Amino acid sequence: MRFLPVFLDLKAGPVVLIGAGELLRAKLRVLAAAGARIRVHAIDGNHELGLNSDDAARIETATADPLTADLSGVIAIVCAGAGDVGVAMSARAKSLGLPVNVMDDLEHSSFIFPAIVDRGDVVVAVGTGGTSPVVARRVREKIEALLPARIGELAEFIGGFRKSINVRIAEFPLRRRFWERVIDGPIGASVLAGRKADADAALKAIADPSGFARADKPDGSVALVRAGPGDPDLLTIKALRALQDADIVFHDELVSPEILDRIRRDTTRVAVGRRVGKPGIGQDAINKRMIEAAQAGQRVVRLKGGDPFVFGRGGEEVEALRAAGVAYSIIPGITAGLGGAAEFEVPLTYRHEATRITFLTAHKARDAEAVDWSTLTDTKMTVVVYMGMTAAPAIRAGLFAAGRSPETPVGVFARVTRPDAQGAIGTLRDLPEFVRQTDGGPAILVIGDVVRHAGSLLRQPSKKNPAQIISDLLDAAE
Repeated sequence: MRFLPVFLDLKAGPVVLIGAGELLRAKLRVLAAAGARIRVHAIDGNHELGLNSDDAARIETATADPLTADLSGVIAIVCAGAGDVGVAMSARAKSLGLPVNVMDDLEHSSFIFPAIVDRGDVVVAVGTGGTSPVVARRVREKIEALLPARIGELAEFIGGFRKSINVRIAEFPLRRRFWERVIDGPIGASVLAGRKADADAALKAIADPSGFARADKPDGSVALVRAGPGDPDLLTIKALRALQDADIVFHDELVSPEILDRIRRDTTRVAVGRRVGKPGIGQDAINKRMIEAAQAGQRVVRLKGGDPFVFGRGGEEVEALRAAGVAYSIIPGITAGLGGAAEFEVPLTYRHEATRITFLTAHKARDAEAVDWSTLTDTKMTVVVYMGMTAAPAIRAGLFAAGRSPETPVGVFARVTRPDAQGAIGTLRDLPEFVRQTDGGPAILVIGDVVRHAGSLLRQPSKKNPAQIISDLLDAAE
């Protein structure tokens, strides 16, 4: 994030607008709609601004040279259609520490104009770092379709009572629950339906705000949420709601920062996972801390990558929660095997070629040695191995010993769905080499003929060139 979204208090002083033509007038309309006091320098001399009388009362036309004009009390400078004057004005503004925007010129701007959803006191600003205003407008359109027309009136209504409620409810979590109940209940519905007087009377009739909040306070609970393989856009809507509602989130180390950013800002975050070769607090300790938090009345989220019930110890956590009598829910996610298959276009099943899938884990060599590989030699079976990078030589040895062909296609896919996703494809014979080419995990191994249907030769191909890989795979298919 290069540009931090902030909201400028337009009552603090005038905005200086410099430019010419329709670009100047378009920016003037935006500023006027926001209620700004504006000082306009029309460098083409055309002061026909086309504003209504109400807006015109807040507009000052200036004839002085903007490069030498007095800027005392000015809160921001905007240049639209100003040409070289805009560039020079940018230098002057920056020397004075004033925010400046030069339209369509990131180099000379210290702030940018977002696409705006205006609902009165509720304003949503959508930015793309100045790279694509059209994308920002499309996002704005989708947000506008979701927001109730009177959502701004609801914010204004709550603002009128906020100070008095803050005085009467000292504890912040209880205060938040009070407003959640107001917004989500009949009072909020009355405001959104245009019955503000009814809502006002109902809120004033609450004699005990703390009791009102506690009456709706849910018992503590735990949501087992899987974050998917890493791409935050693959989170389910239910997972996002859980992250926004949580009082505390216990998360693994492998959950991506982008997904952690979806957690509500005031939620407590506790890292409880571990990486290979590093100690963690242990599953029993994690279970204990989740149970204690839920029993204290908190809404708990246990956040892991992938899916809770695919090699994620979700079953063990459910058993612990059941035994403690703690309410829980399970929110499934996209497991890494499915995420990797989609990213690298490897169909895990294929009509007449692959009719079965086996998911297994082989974290260490001894895990691989414990697998009965004789059950995994069917050429119509796709084998997906989780956490198999360290055990890759033992996996290959086990499949060889069981009779699987050294020419069986394999793929190694690391950090699937993330920006730094990487992989390599080839044959079972060279599996350990492909693992070495992959720059760290987490990774999955896909073993079977389906790999030859991959739609891409991956971001980081093996040392063999693409033509050689294709030749090898075609030979293996014959």
